[in-house]
Formats: sequence, C-alpha cells, structure tokens
Amino acid sequence: METGARLWEGRNDKPYGTSSTEPPSAVSLSCSRFKVADVTGRRKTQTMMRVEVVKVWRLKGFLATQRHALYPSPEEGWQIYSSDQDPDGKCLCTVVAPAQNMCSRDPRSRQLRQLMEKVQNITRSMEVLDLRTYRDLQYVRDTENLMKTVDGKLKTASDNPRTLNPKSFQELKDKMTQLLPLLPVLEQYKADAGMILRLRDEVRNLSLVLMAIQEEMGAYDYEELRQRVLLLETRLHSCMQKLGCGKLTGVSNPITVRASGSRFGSWMTDTMIPSSDNRVWSMDGYFKGRRVLEFRTMADFKIGLNFVQHLLPHPWAGTGHVVYNGSLYYNKYQSNIVIKYHFRSRSVLVQRSLSGAGYNNTFPYSWGGSSDIDLMADENGLWAVYTTIANAGNIVVSRLDPQSLEVLQTWDTGFPKRSAGEAFMICGTLYVTNSHLAGAKIYFAYYTNTSSYEYTDIPFHNQYSHISMMDYNPRERVLYTWNNGHQVMYNVTLFQVIKTSDD
Repeated sequence: METGARLWEGRNDKPYGTSSTEPPSAVSLSCSRFKVADVTGRRKTQTMMRVEVVKVWRLKGFLATQRHALYPSPEEGWQIYSSDQDPDGKCLCTVVAPAQNMCSRDPRSRQLRQLMEKVQNITRSMEVLDLRTYRDLQYVRDTENLMKTVDGKLKTASDNPRTLNPKSFQELKDKMTQLLPLLPVLEQYKADAGMILRLRDEVRNLSLVLMAIQEEMGAYDYEELRQRVLLLETRLHSCMQKLGCGKLTGVSNPITVRASGSRFGSWMTDTMIPSSDNRVWSMDGYFKGRRVLEFRTMADFKIGLNFVQHLLPHPWAGTGHVVYNGSLYYNKYQSNIVIKYHFRSRSVLVQRSLSGAGYNNTFPYSWGGSSDIDLMADENGLWAVYTTIANAGNIVVSRLDPQSLEVLQTWDTGFPKRSAGEAFMICGTLYVTNSHLAGAKIYFAYYTNTSSYEYTDIPFHNQYSHISMMDYNPRERVLYTWNNGHQVMYNVTLFQVIKTSDD
C-alpha cells in the first residue's frame, strides 16, 4: 500500500488537518557535510559510532524534525536513524552500534571474562587474607619473642637455682613445657604466611597477563568493527543519495568562510560522490588567470596556510570552473574549449570545443566577466551551461562525459542568459538567479528530467552584494559562492515526497 505526501503545517507539531502526530511522507532534506565520528570506550571494548542525516519539515518558517529508522538490523544490533539538524542546517544521521563488544559473542572471550572475574574475586579474597595474616603474624612474632624470653629465664634459673624459690621455678618450668609444642606450629604458620605472600604476587602477575590478552583481543575486535563501520558508511552514502535529491525550497543564511582575493573569483572542493578528498582550490580573478592554489583542508583554507600552487598550461576565462574526481574543468581563455586538468599529474588529460558556444563576453551572465561558459556538477554528473547564436542567447544545458568531454544530451531552457545573475544544478535541475546584486533571488528552475520549467521565488541573503560565482557541491550539499572578495557557503533545503509501501 503506498502512502502519498502530506504537508507539515508547523502548528502544535501536528500535520495539517489531522490530530495525529505520525510523521508525514512529504519531507524536506536539509543536507550538508557528511560526518562520521568514532568514539571508543576504555580498552576499546565498547564502541559507539555516530553518523548524522536528517529529515526536516520546513514550512512558513517553522522547522520540525523526526527520528526515523533507515537501516534497522536487529540480528546484528545495528540501527541507523535520521536524527536532527545542527544550527548550520547540516544533515545529521545517527548510527547506533550494539553496546557489547563484537568479540563478546566469542566463546573464548566469554571464558576469558569468566576467568578474569574469578581472578579478581581471588585477588580480593587474597587481599583480605593478607591483611588478616599480617595482623596474626605480628601476634605470632610477639608470642615467639615471649617464649624465647621465658626460655631464657628458665635456663638462667636452672643454672643458678638460688635466684628462684622452688615453687616459682616449678611453675616457670611447667609453663615452658606447655609452650614448647607451639614452636613448630609457629614456624609452620610463618612459612604459610610467606607462601600466601608469594601466591598473592603470582595472582597479581596472572591478572596483568589476562588483562593484556583481553586488550589484545579487543584490538583485533576493534579492527573488525572498523571494517563494519566502513561498510555502514557506504550504506549511508546510498541512503543519502536516496533521500538527498529533491526540489530546492530554501537557502540558509550565508556562512562566510574567508575574505581573500579580488572582487571576482571561484573556490571549490571536489564534487565527486563519493569522495574522501578534503582539498580546497581557489582561483582568483576571471581574466587570463593561470595560478590555482590547492589547500590541504578547509581549515587550512580558512587561515591561508598549507597550500601548493598549480600553474595551468592554458589561462582560464570566467569563474565557471569545477573540480570533479580530482580534475579541474575550466573554459580556456578566448575560446569555447573546455579543458580537463588533472591535479595529481599536473597535466591536461583532454580538451574539447563546445560546438557553437559563445565566449569572450558574447553571452555572459549579467555581471559580465567572460562568464559565457559555466561548468558545474551535481548528483547526476558533469554539466555545461552556456548559449549559442542558434539558441538566440537562451541558456543551454548540456550533460558532459567526464572522460571525453563529449556532449551526451542538451536542453534549451528558453531563459535569456544575460538576464541571469548566476546558475547552478541540483539533482538534474538548473536553478537561475535573477541578479548578482543585493536583493537577488532564485527566480527560474528548469527540470531536465521532464524538459519543463517554472518560475520560482526563493530568496537568499546576498551579504556582500556582488556574486561572481555560485556552484552547488552534491557531496556536501552546500552552495559555494564568491561574493565581492569573500568566500561564502549556503546550506540548502530540498523537498522530496517519499513513497512507502506496506506489505
């Protein structure tokens, strides 16, 4: 049975038109950087792994969230939940690992734990016995000294009988006769006490050995658990793809990452899904530039440290560059040629002309800057946005083969390119802003899957009043912009109807 979509009204946390608090099937996904954190307990015997993705209902400025099991796995004890949204609108997904250690199900591990418990119990008993033995041993030593003293007096009296009267001498002799059998008992007691001390040391050493074995087993088990976490990451990427695509309904407030460079430029991270590449690239200017700065991480980019420089063999035009799977795609200066430059090998892998595409400010965006050809990537791959004389200056969208740069398919959107401030692709849909200046909004959307369009009204805060680059990163689900010498990010909210079936 399929359930359709219901809107979340945002009043009293209930769906519009019903008193039920069940979650609606229509959800908006506000997604951003995908994060995994691994928290390991003492001796690596308990592990919890958290990964966060969110279902967000957003309407009329109201935000509601709901936990939803995505990948329950009762037989393994693992469950993946959608969870919440952080203050920056980042997508948070929770993976709850079983509380017990993986090797806890191993019979050898259970035997080891039982043995450890027995050793601990024996150790505690030995500590109590040792304390009591110590006190008794002191008493035994005092008694032994007393016996030796009495024995000495008896020998003195025996050698010089005149010092004692006969009655006292006889009493002393009788007492000594009674104490003499205790001497071997006391000697044996002292020997037993020594054995107890040695046994205590042996138990302590055994306990240390068992703890080392347990830690070693836990380390092997942790490695197995890490492999399972990697598998879960792969499943979560699949989950993100299923839940990530949708219709753009909102853009967050701007997040200024850094202020650097001139008024115009572009900056980006790798847009390939999936990718573990954390490098950041910056390309200042739009006219005849060749210098690309590569930063190791976003943190390095923020402070302007730890970077290397690439000197491109051919200068670029505009700011419509994109990094996809470790390669830079850009428009060659004073031409309609697209170049694929590989960062690792520092070489051009392929270059190809976009047939009929305007260049050198023939059909730029409203801000100019040789922005005739705009390259971008989304969940569906690599795209080129441009126009031709044959298309009367209207925006043309072409999907490109990332390897050969051949045009796979082309759409004529009918929207004049000179009237657009900037454009970006999300899930196969081209979104166009009506200006690059203050007050700009996302005004037009073209859907390549249906070859249809609609006019939209999605405002966003153009904080520094002059956007010269705006691109979507499908891996992080954020918009990257270069705004008047500031590098700025926006989180996005996507709306999707999820159909569920009930057998």
